[in-house]
Amino acid sequence: MSQKSPFVKVPQWVWWSFVPAFGGLALVYAGSKAKVNKWIYLGAGFTACSFILSESEIVGLLWIGQIVTSFFLKNDYLVKMGRQEPAISGESNSFRELTLSGQKIDLNNCSKDDLVRRLGIPIVYANDIETLRSEGYLFTHIEELNEIVGIPTDMLQKIEPFVTFGYYPSQEEEVSWRRLNTFSVEELMVAGLDRTVALTIVRERQNGEFKSVMDIKRRTNLPLKAFQHLI
Repeated sequence: MSQKSPFVKVPQWVWWSFVPAFGGLALVYAGSKAKVNKWIYLGAGFTACSFILSESEIVGLLWIGQIVTSFFLKNDYLVKMGRQEPAISGESNSFRELTLSGQKIDLNNCSKDDLVRRLGIPIVYANDIETLRSEGYLFTHIEELNEIVGIPTDMLQKIEPFVTFGYYPSQEEEVSWRRLNTFSVEELMVAGLDRTVALTIVRERQNGEFKSVMDIKRRTNLPLKAFQHLI
């Protein structure tokens, strides 16, 4: 089966960048289409400098620079325009190594580097996982990474075959942090919360339902241990 040429997905504007002096306008065009102001400024800068330094030897370097920059940004352009799927870190060499070896990573005992570099979890989620673990929370199944941390389900589907959980604590059935969206102050106190904590949760809830445990923690500034037994 013949493979497609790597130039098939090169947008037309990239070739415009080969035009001396005016090639920077290709980046201006790309930025306006993709709605990325930095590309517009960059392209305008290349064009302006090409005219100002037209008698200088450096103009050749500017010409090469605008071409290299255009090829560098073309994949981002294709993604933003919906013509190409974004590359994810899960497709890195480390991720492929996990696929081949069958090795699993313990979500309750791995490093942040394992989360980010080996599983491809964005650093913002890895930070939340680390924060929860440092305060004593143990994950027991993959769905918690969506329910508690907010990791998108499509990302979880990719990493699910490669994760495990080192310890499964006994938990009561039908226990969920979502009760914090419905319980009154009195019900929260009966459930074991301090009155100040219960009042803080109910008052902040008036600004909108909590989306996750991390959302509760951020908006109330309460430590996880203050309501951990309810999640």
